[in-house]
Amino acid sequence: MLDIKVDDLNIESQDLLTTPRAIKEQLPLSDAARDTVSRGRDTIRNILDREDHRLFMVIGPCSIHDVDAAMEYANRLRKLADEVSDTLVLVQRVYFEKPRTTVGWKGLINDPYINDSFKIEDGLHMARKLLLDIADLGLPAATEALDPITPQYMQDLIGWTAIGARTAESQTHREMSSGLSSPVGFKNGTDGSLDVAINAMQSVTHPHRFLGIDPDGKVAITTTRGNSYGHVVLRGGGGKPNYDSVSIALAEEELSTAGVSTNIVVDASHANSNKDPSLQPLVMENVTQQIIEGNESIVGMMVESHLKHGKQKVGDDPDELEYGVSITDGCIDWETTEKAVRDMADKLRDVLPNRKG
Repeated sequence: MLDIKVDDLNIESQDLLTTPRAIKEQLPLSDAARDTVSRGRDTIRNILDREDHRLFMVIGPCSIHDVDAAMEYANRLRKLADEVSDTLVLVQRVYFEKPRTTVGWKGLINDPYINDSFKIEDGLHMARKLLLDIADLGLPAATEALDPITPQYMQDLIGWTAIGARTAESQTHREMSSGLSSPVGFKNGTDGSLDVAINAMQSVTHPHRFLGIDPDGKVAITTTRGNSYGHVVLRGGGGKPNYDSVSIALAEEELSTAGVSTNIVVDASHANSNKDPSLQPLVMENVTQQIIEGNESIVGMMVESHLKHGKQKVGDDPDELEYGVSITDGCIDWETTEKAVRDMADKLRDVLPNRKG
Protein backbone atom coordinates (compact mmCIF):
# COMPACT_ATOMS: atom_id res chain seq x y z
CA MET A 1 0.00 0.00 0.00
CA LEU A 2 1.32 3.44 -0.91
CA ASP A 3 2.16 5.54 2.15
CA ILE A 4 0.76 8.77 0.76
CA LYS A 5 -1.23 11.09 3.01
CA VAL A 6 -4.42 12.27 1.34
CA ASP A 7 -6.52 13.45 4.32
CA ASP A 8 -6.42 16.67 6.39
CA LEU A 9 -3.56 18.06 4.34
CA ASN A 10 -4.32 21.63 5.37
CA ILE A 11 -5.33 20.93 8.97
CA GLU A 12 -2.69 22.01 11.45
CA SER A 13 -4.44 20.81 14.63
CA GLN A 14 -7.79 19.99 16.23
CA ASP A 15 -8.60 20.54 19.89
CA LEU A 16 -11.63 19.11 21.63
CA LEU A 17 -14.17 21.69 22.76
CA THR A 18 -16.34 21.48 25.86
CA THR A 19 -19.78 20.22 24.89
CA PRO A 20 -22.87 22.43 24.81
CA ARG A 21 -24.39 20.41 27.64
CA ALA A 22 -21.32 20.89 29.85
CA ILE A 23 -21.17 24.65 29.28
CA LYS A 24 -24.89 24.96 30.00
CA GLU A 25 -24.38 23.02 33.24
CA GLN A 26 -21.53 25.34 34.18
CA LEU A 27 -23.58 28.45 33.27
CA PRO A 28 -27.24 27.46 33.72
CA LEU A 29 -30.28 29.65 33.20
CA SER A 30 -31.69 31.23 36.33
CA ASP A 31 -35.47 31.33 36.70
CA ALA A 32 -35.36 35.06 35.95
CA ALA A 33 -33.32 34.52 32.77
CA ARG A 34 -35.59 31.73 31.59
CA ASP A 35 -38.62 33.97 32.10
CA THR A 36 -36.96 36.84 30.20
CA VAL A 37 -36.18 34.65 27.19
CA SER A 38 -39.63 33.08 27.08
CA ARG A 39 -41.47 36.39 27.46
CA GLY A 40 -39.20 38.11 24.94
CA ARG A 41 -39.83 35.48 22.26
CA ASP A 42 -43.57 35.45 22.93
CA THR A 43 -43.71 39.23 22.70
CA ILE A 44 -41.91 39.31 19.35
CA ARG A 45 -44.09 36.49 18.02
CA ASN A 46 -47.20 38.43 19.12
CA ILE A 47 -45.91 41.52 17.32
CA LEU A 48 -45.32 39.48 14.17
CA ASP A 49 -48.81 37.97 14.54
CA ARG A 50 -50.24 41.50 15.03
CA GLU A 51 -51.58 40.55 18.45
CA ASP A 52 -49.34 43.19 20.03
CA HIS A 53 -49.47 46.67 18.50
CA ARG A 54 -45.96 47.69 19.58
CA LEU A 55 -42.76 47.73 17.49
CA PHE A 56 -39.69 45.76 18.54
CA MET A 57 -36.30 47.39 18.23
CA VAL A 58 -33.03 45.43 18.18
CA ILE A 59 -30.56 47.99 19.43
CA GLY A 60 -27.01 47.91 20.72
CA PRO A 61 -23.35 47.66 19.71
CA CYS A 62 -22.47 46.42 16.25
CA SER A 63 -20.45 43.71 17.98
CA ILE A 64 -19.47 42.83 21.54
CA HIS A 65 -15.76 43.10 22.27
CA ASP A 66 -15.87 44.37 25.87
CA VAL A 67 -18.34 42.62 28.20
CA ASP A 68 -18.06 45.35 30.84
CA ALA A 69 -19.10 48.02 28.36
CA ALA A 70 -21.86 45.72 27.11
CA MET A 71 -23.25 45.36 30.64
CA GLU A 72 -23.10 49.10 31.25
CA TYR A 73 -25.06 49.54 28.02
CA ALA A 74 -27.53 46.85 29.09
CA ASN A 75 -28.22 48.56 32.41
CA ARG A 76 -28.91 51.84 30.63
CA LEU A 77 -31.06 50.15 28.01
CA ARG A 78 -33.09 48.35 30.66
CA LYS A 79 -34.18 51.67 32.16
CA LEU A 80 -35.00 53.11 28.75
CA ALA A 81 -36.93 49.95 27.86
CA ASP A 82 -39.17 50.42 30.90
CA GLU A 83 -39.78 54.04 29.94
CA VAL A 84 -41.02 53.28 26.41
CA SER A 85 -42.48 49.81 27.02
CA ASP A 86 -46.02 50.86 26.10
CA THR A 87 -44.89 51.59 22.54
CA LEU A 88 -41.51 49.97 21.84
CA VAL A 89 -40.04 46.62 22.88
CA LEU A 90 -36.29 47.11 23.21
CA VAL A 91 -34.13 44.04 22.55
CA GLN A 92 -30.40 44.32 23.14
CA ARG A 93 -28.23 43.56 20.16
CA VAL A 94 -25.56 41.09 21.36
CA TYR A 95 -23.48 40.07 18.35
CA PHE A 96 -20.62 37.67 19.04
CA GLU A 97 -19.78 36.56 15.50
CA LYS A 98 -18.86 38.87 12.63
CA PRO A 99 -18.84 37.81 8.98
CA ARG A 100 -15.83 39.19 7.14
CA THR A 101 -15.62 39.95 3.43
CA THR A 102 -11.98 38.84 3.46
CA VAL A 103 -10.24 38.70 6.85
CA GLY A 104 -10.42 40.55 10.14
CA TRP A 105 -11.56 40.17 13.74
CA LYS A 106 -14.34 37.58 13.74
CA GLY A 107 -15.94 38.39 17.05
CA LEU A 108 -15.84 37.66 20.76
CA ILE A 109 -16.38 33.91 20.44
CA ASN A 110 -13.66 33.41 17.86
CA ASP A 111 -11.04 35.75 19.35
CA PRO A 112 -12.19 37.08 22.75
CA TYR A 113 -8.88 38.77 23.61
CA ILE A 114 -8.57 40.50 20.21
CA ASN A 115 -4.99 39.32 19.85
CA ASP A 116 -5.21 36.41 17.38
CA SER A 117 -5.01 33.89 20.23
CA PHE A 118 -8.38 32.41 19.19
CA LYS A 119 -9.35 31.14 22.64
CA ILE A 120 -12.72 29.94 21.39
CA GLU A 121 -13.56 28.02 24.56
CA ASP A 122 -13.06 31.20 26.61
CA GLY A 123 -15.13 33.10 24.06
CA LEU A 124 -18.06 30.70 24.39
CA HIS A 125 -18.00 31.02 28.19
CA MET A 126 -17.76 34.82 28.04
CA ALA A 127 -20.58 35.06 25.53
CA ARG A 128 -22.93 32.79 27.47
CA LYS A 129 -22.16 34.55 30.77
CA LEU A 130 -22.95 37.94 29.21
CA LEU A 131 -26.25 36.67 27.80
CA LEU A 132 -27.17 35.29 31.24
CA ASP A 133 -26.37 38.59 32.93
CA ILE A 134 -28.43 40.55 30.40
CA ALA A 135 -31.35 38.12 30.72
CA ASP A 136 -31.19 38.41 34.52
CA LEU A 137 -31.79 42.14 34.06
CA GLY A 138 -35.06 41.29 32.33
CA LEU A 139 -33.81 42.44 28.92
CA PRO A 140 -34.27 40.14 25.89
CA ALA A 141 -31.28 39.69 23.59
CA ALA A 142 -30.75 39.28 19.86
CA THR A 143 -27.81 37.97 17.89
CA GLU A 144 -26.71 36.88 14.42
CA ALA A 145 -26.45 33.14 13.85
CA LEU A 146 -23.32 32.75 11.79
CA ASP A 147 -21.56 29.52 12.77
CA PRO A 148 -24.03 26.59 12.63
CA ILE A 149 -22.46 25.01 15.74
CA THR A 150 -22.78 27.89 18.24
CA PRO A 151 -26.60 27.92 18.58
CA GLN A 152 -26.32 24.73 20.60
CA TYR A 153 -24.30 26.70 23.15
CA MET A 154 -26.52 29.76 23.55
CA GLN A 155 -29.77 29.74 21.55
CA ASP A 156 -31.63 29.08 24.81
CA LEU A 157 -30.78 32.69 25.73
CA ILE A 158 -31.76 34.38 22.45
CA GLY A 159 -35.06 36.17 21.88
CA TRP A 160 -34.55 37.08 18.21
CA THR A 161 -32.05 35.92 15.60
CA ALA A 162 -30.75 37.57 12.45
CA ILE A 163 -29.35 35.84 9.38
CA GLY A 164 -27.03 38.25 7.61
CA ALA A 165 -27.01 39.40 4.01
CA ARG A 166 -23.98 37.23 3.25
CA THR A 167 -25.48 34.04 4.70
CA ALA A 168 -29.20 34.31 3.90
CA GLU A 169 -28.48 32.51 0.62
CA SER A 170 -26.74 29.63 2.38
CA GLN A 171 -28.61 26.33 2.54
CA THR A 172 -26.82 25.57 5.81
CA HIS A 173 -28.20 28.72 7.45
CA ARG A 174 -31.70 28.23 6.09
CA GLU A 175 -31.78 24.68 7.44
CA MET A 176 -30.35 25.79 10.77
CA SER A 177 -32.93 28.60 11.01
CA SER A 178 -35.76 26.12 10.56
CA GLY A 179 -34.76 24.63 13.91
CA LEU A 180 -34.01 27.79 15.89
CA SER A 181 -36.24 28.45 18.89
CA SER A 182 -36.51 32.20 18.24
CA PRO A 183 -38.11 34.25 15.45
CA VAL A 184 -35.64 34.84 12.60
CA GLY A 185 -35.07 37.93 10.46
CA PHE A 186 -33.43 37.42 7.04
CA LYS A 187 -31.60 40.42 5.62
CA ASN A 188 -31.95 41.31 1.96
CA GLY A 189 -28.95 40.62 -0.27
CA THR A 190 -25.92 42.89 -0.37
CA ASP A 191 -27.08 44.05 -3.81
CA GLY A 192 -30.36 45.26 -2.28
CA SER A 193 -32.59 42.60 -3.84
CA LEU A 194 -35.17 40.64 -1.87
CA ASP A 195 -34.83 37.36 -3.77
CA VAL A 196 -32.41 35.78 -1.32
CA ALA A 197 -34.45 36.72 1.74
CA ILE A 198 -37.72 35.58 0.15
CA ASN A 199 -36.25 32.21 -0.79
CA ALA A 200 -34.93 31.86 2.75
CA MET A 201 -38.34 32.71 4.23
CA GLN A 202 -39.97 30.08 2.03
CA SER A 203 -37.37 27.50 3.03
CA VAL A 204 -37.36 28.15 6.78
CA THR A 205 -41.03 27.27 7.29
CA HIS A 206 -40.42 23.70 6.16
CA PRO A 207 -38.90 20.79 8.11
CA HIS A 208 -35.31 19.97 7.19
CA ARG A 209 -32.83 17.20 7.86
CA PHE A 210 -29.12 17.93 8.02
CA LEU A 211 -25.90 17.14 9.85
CA GLY A 212 -25.42 18.99 13.12
CA ILE A 213 -24.29 18.38 16.68
CA ASP A 214 -26.36 17.27 19.65
CA PRO A 215 -26.03 18.69 23.21
CA ASP A 216 -23.18 16.25 23.86
CA GLY A 217 -21.22 17.49 20.86
CA LYS A 218 -21.77 14.36 18.79
CA VAL A 219 -22.45 14.60 15.08
CA ALA A 220 -26.15 13.95 14.62
CA ILE A 221 -28.76 13.84 11.88
CA THR A 222 -30.89 16.81 12.89
CA THR A 223 -34.57 16.93 11.96
CA THR A 224 -36.39 20.25 12.38
CA ARG A 225 -40.07 21.18 12.58
CA GLY A 226 -39.73 24.40 10.58
CA ASN A 227 -39.87 27.97 11.86
CA SER A 228 -43.05 29.92 11.05
CA TYR A 229 -41.67 33.25 12.29
CA GLY A 230 -39.27 34.16 9.49
CA HIS A 231 -39.45 37.73 8.16
CA VAL A 232 -37.41 40.16 6.11
CA VAL A 233 -34.94 42.79 7.32
CA LEU A 234 -34.31 45.66 4.91
CA ARG A 235 -30.74 46.92 5.21
CA GLY A 236 -30.22 48.57 1.84
CA GLY A 237 -27.66 47.40 -0.65
CA GLY A 238 -25.95 48.08 -3.92
CA GLY A 239 -25.03 51.51 -2.60
CA LYS A 240 -28.67 52.51 -2.07
CA PRO A 241 -31.07 52.60 0.88
CA ASN A 242 -34.40 50.74 0.84
CA TYR A 243 -36.24 52.12 3.86
CA ASP A 244 -38.11 54.92 2.03
CA SER A 245 -41.85 54.63 1.43
CA VAL A 246 -41.47 53.64 -2.23
CA SER A 247 -38.99 50.87 -1.40
CA ILE A 248 -41.24 49.67 1.43
CA ALA A 249 -44.27 49.56 -0.89
CA LEU A 250 -42.31 47.61 -3.51
CA ALA A 251 -41.09 45.20 -0.83
CA GLU A 252 -44.65 44.66 0.42
CA GLU A 253 -45.77 43.83 -3.10
CA GLU A 254 -42.86 41.45 -3.72
CA LEU A 255 -43.36 39.67 -0.40
CA SER A 256 -47.10 39.34 -0.96
CA THR A 257 -46.64 37.99 -4.48
CA ALA A 258 -44.22 35.37 -3.14
CA GLY A 259 -46.76 34.30 -0.53
CA VAL A 260 -44.53 35.03 2.46
CA SER A 261 -44.94 37.27 5.49
CA THR A 262 -45.20 40.97 4.72
CA ASN A 263 -43.78 41.86 8.12
CA ILE A 264 -40.82 44.19 7.61
CA VAL A 265 -37.97 45.13 9.94
CA VAL A 266 -35.89 48.15 8.88
CA ASP A 267 -32.17 48.15 9.68
CA ALA A 268 -31.11 51.78 10.13
CA SER A 269 -27.45 50.92 9.58
CA HIS A 270 -25.45 49.55 6.63
CA ALA A 271 -26.50 50.91 3.25
CA ASN A 272 -29.62 52.49 4.77
CA SER A 273 -27.39 55.04 6.49
CA ASN A 274 -24.60 54.94 3.90
CA LYS A 275 -22.46 53.47 6.71
CA ASP A 276 -22.62 56.81 8.51
CA PRO A 277 -23.97 56.16 12.03
CA SER A 278 -25.08 59.77 12.48
CA LEU A 279 -27.74 59.17 9.80
CA GLN A 280 -29.46 56.38 11.73
CA PRO A 281 -31.78 58.73 13.69
CA LEU A 282 -32.95 60.14 10.34
CA VAL A 283 -33.91 56.63 9.25
CA MET A 284 -35.82 56.22 12.51
CA GLU A 285 -37.62 59.52 11.89
CA ASN A 286 -38.54 58.48 8.35
CA VAL A 287 -39.90 55.12 9.50
CA THR A 288 -41.87 56.86 12.24
CA GLN A 289 -43.42 59.23 9.72
CA GLN A 290 -44.33 56.36 7.40
CA ILE A 291 -46.22 54.67 10.23
CA ILE A 292 -47.97 57.92 11.13
CA GLU A 293 -49.03 58.23 7.50
CA GLY A 294 -50.55 54.76 7.50
CA ASN A 295 -47.86 52.12 6.95
CA GLU A 296 -49.00 48.73 8.24
CA SER A 297 -46.06 46.47 7.38
CA ILE A 298 -43.14 47.79 9.46
CA VAL A 299 -43.03 45.89 12.74
CA GLY A 300 -39.49 46.52 13.94
CA MET A 301 -36.16 48.25 13.57
CA MET A 302 -32.46 47.56 14.04
CA VAL A 303 -30.13 50.29 15.29
CA GLU A 304 -26.37 50.18 15.96
CA SER A 305 -25.73 52.08 19.16
CA HIS A 306 -23.02 52.12 21.83
CA LEU A 307 -21.90 54.18 24.80
CA LYS A 308 -19.86 56.48 22.55
CA HIS A 309 -20.13 57.59 18.92
CA GLY A 310 -18.33 56.10 15.93
CA LYS A 311 -15.80 53.32 15.70
CA GLN A 312 -12.11 52.71 16.29
CA LYS A 313 -9.41 50.59 14.73
CA VAL A 314 -7.85 47.69 16.59
CA GLY A 315 -4.15 48.26 17.11
CA ASP A 316 -1.43 46.01 18.40
CA ASP A 317 -2.47 46.51 22.06
CA PRO A 318 -6.14 45.80 22.89
CA ASP A 319 -5.66 47.55 26.24
CA GLU A 320 -5.33 50.84 24.38
CA LEU A 321 -8.87 50.63 22.95
CA GLU A 322 -11.19 53.44 24.00
CA TYR A 323 -13.93 52.23 26.32
CA GLY A 324 -17.43 52.14 24.88
CA VAL A 325 -16.46 52.63 21.22
CA SER A 326 -17.23 50.02 18.56
CA ILE A 327 -14.39 48.19 16.81
CA THR A 328 -16.56 47.13 13.86
CA ASP A 329 -19.34 49.30 12.35
CA GLY A 330 -19.82 52.82 13.66
CA CYS A 331 -22.55 53.42 16.25
CA ILE A 332 -24.54 56.36 17.57
CA ASP A 333 -23.75 57.32 21.17
CA TRP A 334 -25.99 56.78 24.18
CA GLU A 335 -27.30 60.33 24.38
CA THR A 336 -28.35 60.23 20.72
CA THR A 337 -29.88 56.81 21.28
CA GLU A 338 -32.03 57.99 24.19
CA LYS A 339 -33.33 60.97 22.28
CA ALA A 340 -34.09 59.03 19.08
CA VAL A 341 -35.88 56.21 20.93
CA ARG A 342 -37.91 58.59 23.11
CA ASP A 343 -38.88 60.69 20.10
CA MET A 344 -40.05 57.63 18.22
CA ALA A 345 -42.05 56.36 21.19
CA ASP A 346 -43.67 59.75 21.80
CA LYS A 347 -44.77 60.14 18.19
CA LEU A 348 -46.12 56.58 17.86
CA ARG A 349 -47.72 56.14 21.28
CA ASP A 350 -51.22 57.05 20.10
CA VAL A 351 -50.74 55.78 16.53
CA LEU A 352 -49.73 52.13 16.91
CA PRO A 353 -52.87 50.97 18.77
CA ASN A 354 -54.92 51.99 15.72
CA ARG A 355 -52.97 50.03 13.11
CA LYS A 356 -54.93 47.38 11.28
CA GLY A 357 -51.99 45.04 10.72
